[in-house]
Amino acid sequence: MKQGTLYLVSTPIGNLEDITLRALRVLKEVDLIACEDTRRTRILLGHYGIRTPLTSLYDEIERKKGEVLVEKLLEGRSLAYVSDAGTPLISDPGYHLVRLALEAGVAVVPIPGPSAVITALSVSALPSENFASGRSLKVKVWRSSETSMVSASRSRNRGHTLGLVTAS
Repeated sequence: MKQGTLYLVSTPIGNLEDITLRALRVLKEVDLIACEDTRRTRILLGHYGIRTPLTSLYDEIERKKGEVLVEKLLEGRSLAYVSDAGTPLISDPGYHLVRLALEAGVAVVPIPGPSAVITALSVSALPSENFASGRSLKVKVWRSSETSMVSASRSRNRGHTLGLVTAS
């Protein structure tokens, strides 16, 4: 029997229209979608008329449920994993599922999508030829009604790192 594939599907960060055609196709074609919060993912799927079954996969249950999902993949089923917004595993759960899948020899395919950091960089008017991201940076924040632009300076290369913080 042929093994299934685990797709890591990037989802819109804010605007539901910021999703790729490939992501929509994968979400329609897979046998099951695992997600952080089924309520949030149903909003996205409903917007595009996608009726693929959902199962929740969040931090507290990821290890145990990951094993069950990998069994489904080994049985030949295809699975998409999405986070609430953005790319799975980037500040989101999914690490254990991907690790289990790879250890079992299952193909893991990333489906790219929006990036808040790159989007913010594109409108920042900062030079981007030496763009780098990192943690533990000195941060300065500009606030607006919906989002905050964050510019962090890196003393090492005297470049800038830019992020986007959404209002909560």
